[in-house]
Amino acid sequence: MFESANLRHRVNKATYRREEAKLREALLNAQYDLKENSRFPVLILIAGVEGAGKGETVNLLNEWMDPRHIEVSGFAEPSDEENERPRMWRYWRALPPKGKIGIFFGAWHTQPIVDRVQGRIGTGKLDQHIADILRFEKMLTDEGVLLLKFWLHLSKAQQKKRLKALEKDPKTRWRVSKTDWELFKLYDRFGRVCEPFLRKTSTGEAPWLVVSGLDPEYRSLTVGKTLLAALRERLDEKKAKGLPDKNLPLLPSVDKVNVLRALELDQEMSKEVYAKQLEKWQGRLALALRQPRFKEISVVAVFEGNDAAGKGGAIRRVTSALDARRYKTISVAAPTEEERAQPYLWRFWRHIPRRGRFVIFDRSWYGRVLVERVEGFCTEADWMRAYTEINDFEQELVRNGIVVAKFWLATSKEEQYKRFKAREQVSFKRFKITAEDWRNRKKWEQYELAVCDMVDRTSTGIAPWTLVEANNKYHARVKVLTTLVHAVEGALEAAKKG
Repeated sequence: MFESANLRHRVNKATYRREEAKLREALLNAQYDLKENSRFPVLILIAGVEGAGKGETVNLLNEWMDPRHIEVSGFAEPSDEENERPRMWRYWRALPPKGKIGIFFGAWHTQPIVDRVQGRIGTGKLDQHIADILRFEKMLTDEGVLLLKFWLHLSKAQQKKRLKALEKDPKTRWRVSKTDWELFKLYDRFGRVCEPFLRKTSTGEAPWLVVSGLDPEYRSLTVGKTLLAALRERLDEKKAKGLPDKNLPLLPSVDKVNVLRALELDQEMSKEVYAKQLEKWQGRLALALRQPRFKEISVVAVFEGNDAAGKGGAIRRVTSALDARRYKTISVAAPTEEERAQPYLWRFWRHIPRRGRFVIFDRSWYGRVLVERVEGFCTEADWMRAYTEINDFEQELVRNGIVVAKFWLATSKEEQYKRFKAREQVSFKRFKITAEDWRNRKKWEQYELAVCDMVDRTSTGIAPWTLVEANNKYHARVKVLTTLVHAVEGALEAAKKG
């Protein structure tokens, strides 16, 4: 893969000046078409060998285009805040919105490569990172992101010559650090890791383009022309027919067993028993979160369920046991304009807690396979691929010490009707019932089918669904608390051992 980049590509000065002027004008026009279009984002990854011109390329793209609509993010060693969250969190936060160009100077590829070269991880762990990267980049491209990946390359002799030239010139000496020379000593080892890594992560949706960094003019024109061609192709495609779905529409393979209808929804629990159980389990939850080891983990609790199933009441019984300084409740409604400009999971990634914190989602990322599926707010291809994306997302959370607890609160259709009517009659509960609730009720069977699919496809060993029989609110609240306590205590015990 690196062989072609080692050729001594050259562009003479006259040719460069002539082509640069045309290229800059065309790139600006394309950038403003992108801004006007605002239907997809552009993400450019700049990576490669030290001294190959990565920083100069980033600066040049800012100079050639309008920097007000470019967001540059440089990723060095993770900060303390970033280390307390899943590895991909900082990249999700920096993704550009639709209509803008994002440039990542180093990204999710850098750390796995460095860790492997320096012996901190083995080939098995590297392969796991590669698999994660492939799934993540496919998700981005499926969401419409135009992803361009440039690897700027120099041979070992070229890199040495380049570093010495920069170091010799007083104007550029500052660009060469002690770290650069230390990395140079590892050039051969980096080559043995990087070449197969790039081959495995170069896909049809997001291929790597290896560019020789020897000649700055050649490098600049190559990157600029590639960006322009990709932008124009996507913009013209959108004008002509819109972005087609990349997945074929698929029908869900539904198990014949309806997990909701198999539930015994009328569970008995008296008010007296409830009061005792509530005190017991709230106390255990509070004590678990006060343990010193809780600083090593965090909790994400997801609440979904039928309208009027008692999600709000269950959440309040959980939060009553928590320190208000250490938890946050996220109420999920229809996406805002800012959220619609990003890949679907972006608005949930931004709320992932740091260690020692507790976040509750009142509705969640499962909206894509529930309300968006039933109401037709997304294509069948979108909600079908969402199952895999959600499982990958939750796997990333659990790998990083986050307890993921998911609750579906289920009521019967008859019980829901009683609660709807009661809400209409009680003045301080009227805000809880809307015309939309009644409309959703008419699609009861469609939502039931969607829930069964959701549970079947996303209840995993590391993030299982807890189905809560909620006709009796007392039983539902206690079941939620006991499940949470057991999950947190189990994670604390695991942290103690590991």
